[in-house]
Amino acid sequence: MASSDLRIVVAESDGFSPVAAERLRGLGEAVFADADRAELPALVRDADVLWVRLRHRIDADALAAAPRLRAIVSPTTGLNHIDLDEAARRGVAVLSLRGETEFLRTVRATAEHTVALLLALVRRLPAACEHVREGGWNRDAFRGGELYGKTAGVVGYGRLGRIVADYLGAFGMRVLATDPHVRPDEAEPGVELVPPARLLSEADVVTLHVNLTADTEGFFGAEQMGRMKPGALLVNTARGELLDEAALLEALEQGRLAGAALDVLADERSGGMAGRPLVEYARTHDNLIITPHIGGATRESMANTEIFMAGRLAEFLHGPH
Repeated sequence: MASSDLRIVVAESDGFSPVAAERLRGLGEAVFADADRAELPALVRDADVLWVRLRHRIDADALAAAPRLRAIVSPTTGLNHIDLDEAARRGVAVLSLRGETEFLRTVRATAEHTVALLLALVRRLPAACEHVREGGWNRDAFRGGELYGKTAGVVGYGRLGRIVADYLGAFGMRVLATDPHVRPDEAEPGVELVPPARLLSEADVVTLHVNLTADTEGFFGAEQMGRMKPGALLVNTARGELLDEAALLEALEQGRLAGAALDVLADERSGGMAGRPLVEYARTHDNLIITPHIGGATRESMANTEIFMAGRLAEFLHGPH
């Protein structure tokens, strides 16, 4: 039964799952909005629960605007868009997909996007499409490469790393992985667990699947890129803060790396990204592809995670059934 005095605010509701929406309405008054930052304070003033995706930074100011807040729901594994320390100080619970291992095994969108970015990079697809839109039809200008027979290096061999390793193996790639939390005998067949230095020196493609923590922020920088095989490619669909973006830009400009594909940048915002150095480089160079953190943004994955998180919220409010 819905609680008449419980107010649930969904601040980013575009395309929200109808099934999840109905479940939220069963818990209390559910308000569905598509708010920008200026609209957020008024929206959350009487909120008991705030539901966000990745557009908003839920920082100290946003939390101060919501004195009644009991919980924040974010259907994501990464939580760097939420000030967790401030939320804890205020006694606000943060419900997310972090640690939901069994459910997350069914969520493949980011892994698929990783492969899509890699294929787009090696086959120069964005530039080739633009060439056709401009009236061209010169196939020889867009001669790309193949994945078959190359070596892939998967940095972070957790849930997503394992899925990506499996996908890349299906292309006939030799797959190396590195992860300090995984023993060599825990690797899947066809995957070799190796030290980071060996992976970087042998991989034609390095793809990052590491959780963002205080220890991993900026961990992949000039030193790591300098150890990569000359002409290698770098893919990051994890979090932008893992990468030293200045070092990546230098490696691309100097030709040490042949290209990169990113779904994430540091300090992401819904606007104002145009002036970023990597974005500016991508405007005039087709060896850098950037997408706006759409790895998990498929109809299927978003609906399934919203339904799952609606259930998690119900458990938080009323206990497991």
